[in-house]
Amino acid sequence: TGWAVVEWECCLKHPEDGAGEGAEFVKHHIIRVTEKAFDDFADGGTDEAANRRLLGI
Repeated sequence: TGWAVVEWECCLKHPEDGAGEGAEFVKHHIIRVTEKAFDDFADGGTDEAANRRLLGI
């Protein structure tokens, strides 16, 4: 659910032709949206010993 918008400006092409092309473009480029935030991993806790090993300190 929601909106998909194509901004289109052309002084030559008929607006209905541009709208049809824009609709096809949107139809083929819509993506599924994840249920998770991109930074969900940040709330997973920390392992200080593992972090030190990875950093070599």
